[in-house]
Amino acid sequence: MRKRLIILSVLALFVAGASAQQDTLKYRISLRDKAATVYSLERPEQFLSEKAIARRQKQNLAIDSTDLPVCRKYIDEIRRQGVNIVVAGKWENFVTVSCNDSTLIDRIAALPFVRTAEKVWTAPKMSEGTRVATRDSVINAPKIYTDSIYGPAITQIQLSNGDKLHDAGFKGKGMTIAVIDAGFHNLDKITAMRNIRVLGVKDFVNPQADLFAESSHGLSVLSCIGMNRPGIMTGTAPEASFWLLRSEDEYSEHLVEQDYWAAAVEFADSVGVDVLNTSLGYYTFDDKSKNYKYRDLDGRHALMSRQASHIADKGMVLVCSAGNSGMGAWKKITPPGDAENVLTVGAINKQAVLAPFSSIGNTADNRIKPDVVAVGEGADVIRTDGNQGKANGTSFSSPIMCGMVACLWQACSRLTAKELIELVRTSGDRADYPDNIYGYGVPDMWKAYNSYKQKK
Repeated sequence: MRKRLIILSVLALFVAGASAQQDTLKYRISLRDKAATVYSLERPEQFLSEKAIARRQKQNLAIDSTDLPVCRKYIDEIRRQGVNIVVAGKWENFVTVSCNDSTLIDRIAALPFVRTAEKVWTAPKMSEGTRVATRDSVINAPKIYTDSIYGPAITQIQLSNGDKLHDAGFKGKGMTIAVIDAGFHNLDKITAMRNIRVLGVKDFVNPQADLFAESSHGLSVLSCIGMNRPGIMTGTAPEASFWLLRSEDEYSEHLVEQDYWAAAVEFADSVGVDVLNTSLGYYTFDDKSKNYKYRDLDGRHALMSRQASHIADKGMVLVCSAGNSGMGAWKKITPPGDAENVLTVGAINKQAVLAPFSSIGNTADNRIKPDVVAVGEGADVIRTDGNQGKANGTSFSSPIMCGMVACLWQACSRLTAKELIELVRTSGDRADYPDNIYGYGVPDMWKAYNSYKQKK
């Protein structure tokens, strides 16, 4: 995502990451092993939550070495070199640190358990001073529609027959969705969103920040799924419960956001999330030497993609945006959309015609992408003023699809994460001849549900 800056002239102060504010550098320290672990795979209750274990058991998923925490002995030794710990990621076995002195990283790189050290963030030069998030004004006067509980959002669910799942009683109740995004501006002040079931919030960029004063992006994304105000707007999973997690730093574009994202995903696992939506994607950075090339879209190059490829193995489903580069030179999907075993969602308009900005596939190793498409051109959302509005982007086709996926899983509760992903794909209107533009096409959720019932 390209960033917008909100800058006030005060003291130079950087608020990105969990480390000390004066730190101006961040590095990802990739580790060789977990040989110094104090945990055993025979006793997963010592390092996995009850909900995470239950999900794996239900889907007959193995608990493996990726589930073991990063070795505390290694983290302590890294900290002793004089750096601050920002986040740690156990699935990909890394620690992200912050400091002001790059020579400390040379010492860390020489430690016997360290594989690589890569700079992932440099504090932006901001001569005007501090960035302070300011609140948009709230109006809270949405239009009332008498012809449909969905309000203006009726078409974006009807295209996939998600409303038929709702009519059958599957509205996401009992399902937990994590929305990993950039901020949820004014969510705490918008009356039409007060009954969304928010279980908690967590900020991996800056734990001291106010998620409800940060970006508007996550607010509109959440509205596509969670709205539950008949006549104003009903989202695609109105009875689901939500964790709201921030991994996107809108003030700069650096690799470290993928580190935050990885930590957010592992947190979602620990609190019992079923489905994750992330309307984020990266291929260019402030440090141009880090920019991705098409050959990097193999699901293994970007940390975010590697992390995403673990998600179904932990019993969760990731739904992510394909990207909005269809009209530019890049054109391709953006990580983590190239990951394996995820649902990457492109954008169409309400006539089911591809939105011109929607990124296309395939992956570098020739897997079909996007997987499916949903409304992302002229999508109906709630704005930061509390009223309905329109928005363009695969950022919105992804959550529209995510909510329907959660409802389908509620209806088809015996499926594993990977089986659910495959069911969604095969219900697409182009499933017989998928391509790199529409993928498997527009899924028919009612068809998918009936297919599941017939096989039970």
